[in-house]
Amino acid sequence: MHLELTRVVQGSGRLGVLRGLSRTRPHHSLETPGCLLYTHLGSVPHLTQDTLHTLKDLPSVTQVTLSDIAEHQEVLESFKEGFRKFAGLHDTVLYCSLHDPAALCPAGYTTNKKCTQPDWYTSMADGETWQVNTTRKRVRKSVDRTLAHLDECLLLHHKLPELEEVSVFGVVEGGDIVDERLRSARETAKRPVVGFCLDGFQTGFMEPSVRAQLIAAVTEELPEDKPRLLPGVGRPDEVLACVEAGVDVFEGFFPFQVTERGCALCFRFDVTPDPESAGRAPPAVLELNKEEEVVRNGNVNRDDQTQMTPFEINLKDKRYEDDFGPLVKGCGCYSCQNHQRAYLHHLLVTNELLAGVLLMIHNTSHYLGFFKALRAALASDQLELLKRRVMEAGGRESD
Repeated sequence: MHLELTRVVQGSGRLGVLRGLSRTRPHHSLETPGCLLYTHLGSVPHLTQDTLHTLKDLPSVTQVTLSDIAEHQEVLESFKEGFRKFAGLHDTVLYCSLHDPAALCPAGYTTNKKCTQPDWYTSMADGETWQVNTTRKRVRKSVDRTLAHLDECLLLHHKLPELEEVSVFGVVEGGDIVDERLRSARETAKRPVVGFCLDGFQTGFMEPSVRAQLIAAVTEELPEDKPRLLPGVGRPDEVLACVEAGVDVFEGFFPFQVTERGCALCFRFDVTPDPESAGRAPPAVLELNKEEEVVRNGNVNRDDQTQMTPFEINLKDKRYEDDFGPLVKGCGCYSCQNHQRAYLHHLLVTNELLAGVLLMIHNTSHYLGFFKALRAALASDQLELLKRRVMEAGGRESD
């Protein structure tokens, strides 16, 4: 695996293509900044494989989670043909992460079960340093333990023939202590890993400004030709800030979280003079009731990922009962082309399963469109304009 950088803008991020994603699937590549395809047990929630593949520009890397599929290890061992075929996945590269980014993991959680062979995986890590008042000694121990896990993992990796074609991501820890973050980054970079997982920066774990500063410091210590993956960050504003700090790859769980809230992504990301060529027509504006506002003036809470954000609308709200417009004007997804907000409102209040399907189609399409616009903005020096578009807020969209 190698990252071909086409552009590096100091303070504005990196544009490139991640190639050689899998030795068994050499034709796959991933444009960066980009996101992985989030799944639960190999399936995108609410969507069949056929429905999923009606969407354009799907990521070529599918994320599966060790903590999910380890519970089904006995079945997978009996099946003997690997998780990809077991889950009925199309031609895709599999990345195995330690935890499900859309679910809170209790402190101290671990498992001694193993996982079927992926194309990439993240080494074990001690990431439980997000708690308030974590001591420097505890953070230092987490870095040492994570490096020891990586060394043991690499030792076993080279001994097992079934892992010969599999790539390993090293994990960078260090909590909010700069010296330990830099030590973790430098030591991990000395190991033969294909990329880096920057752990402990998840939404709600630390102040966004502190996170951006730490990530920028860490990425200075990492080689330019290897990707930096950031777990647990999905909000568009946070993605933009982390891209500027040097992150290449994100997990794609955010559309699922928005769908589970009965909400639809509804934020602007068009940066071209012709809105039709951007795939969106203005105005697609923030539509939050005052009581739904969740910006907490910097307060940090691990449950932030479960709360409604300023980038979505709550279709359960009664005001959408007679709103016959699409979820987002100008959106080309199936849901927006064929259904109205009022219909989604009806499906949600009557607990119809179709609501999740239609919302997941739109939210996934909208989110992937955002990443496409992000790459285009980096290529054309329009990142500041994109940031203003994403952060624009206003009243209810006119009919």
